[in-house]
Amino acid sequence: MAPTRRNTEDILARVNFPLYTIQMLSNRHVIVGGGGGSSKTGVANGFRKLLVNETGGSVVMNCSTFCNSKHSYLVAGQESHCQLYNVNTVLVREEADVENIGNNHSEVRQRKPRAKEKTDNNENIKKKLKFVINPSDSVQTDFNGPEPLFRVARINHSGILLATGGTDGNPTKKEIDDIDFSRYDNYLITIAKDGAAVLWDCVRGKELKRLTWNQPEGSKYLYKRCRFGIIEGEDKKSILYMLANPTGVAKKQKAYLQQWLPEEGSLKRVAEFDESLAALAVRDDGRFIAVGTMFSGSVSLFVAFNLQRVLNIAGAHSMFVTGLEFLPALSENENHTVCSVAEGGCAVHFGGQPKTMPLWVGMVILIFTLFLTFVFCSYIGL
Repeated sequence: MAPTRRNTEDILARVNFPLYTIQMLSNRHVIVGGGGGSSKTGVANGFRKLLVNETGGSVVMNCSTFCNSKHSYLVAGQESHCQLYNVNTVLVREEADVENIGNNHSEVRQRKPRAKEKTDNNENIKKKLKFVINPSDSVQTDFNGPEPLFRVARINHSGILLATGGTDGNPTKKEIDDIDFSRYDNYLITIAKDGAAVLWDCVRGKELKRLTWNQPEGSKYLYKRCRFGIIEGEDKKSILYMLANPTGVAKKQKAYLQQWLPEEGSLKRVAEFDESLAALAVRDDGRFIAVGTMFSGSVSLFVAFNLQRVLNIAGAHSMFVTGLEFLPALSENENHTVCSVAEGGCAVHFGGQPKTMPLWVGMVILIFTLFLTFVFCSYIGL
């Protein structure tokens, strides 16, 4: 049984607007987005990388990032449009308070200074990395009458392709809830509010198959989130994870984290939950999965290949988890470090290595078991 602990982690950051999305901006920085929308509620809209980048009257419901040695950029869903932002970095003197530009009401938890931070000749003046986020191109991607809403965007791992989904749908597929690219095999998965999960060839733009499973009798399930992982081996292949929630009269039934083999279109294994699920993340190397719940605001961590739960953080947030992202491990003992967001805050959760038995302990137990077996057989005359 996986260890369960209450939420004892400190909140990494508090902001004055609801958070809906989180992405890695670099291997040491995350960016979150959200807002109150275009209505005049006084709730801000924008990004935060421990700094604010205002987005006017458009709420940031989703975003996707790409970064390599030459380019860094992100795309964000802002109601009917997909907005591209160029991300540049500069070094600034620490005395310039870059962490709270434009938002005097935010509270950001500061980490202790690192020993290798760059300094001027004056040791009291340190230099820090600042992200400069500038808007670039914008394109309308949703055309749903008077209230278009661009719901989700994903950049593929090469940074060449962008997939978007919204509320306009088409004759065969309704409002898109989530999209993801596979790292291998040229797969794209889309899930919609009509319960459809469709696997595509993203290079040829061709539908490959619709994923179906035997739902419990008399129930109906809808997919909430989808993410691809990796099957390690000589030939690396894609594996798919999806969240399925019961609806209607079946709401009291279990929700599921599902593991699919996309090439076969078959459901391989599931993990059960007693409440509906809201957020999903897969670590880049494919070894771990994080799941956030709808009602209790809890976060659970799983070993990817067998869906074994290794940690449950009960009540990580006071309401449903809107986004999850794995962070690089900060030490050898922190094998799965996850950042989660909900309305008003971002929390970080540190997980240790899954506990395994040392080889020498196993050998001692085996030898002792064989010895007891031999004694017992001698005693009964065998």
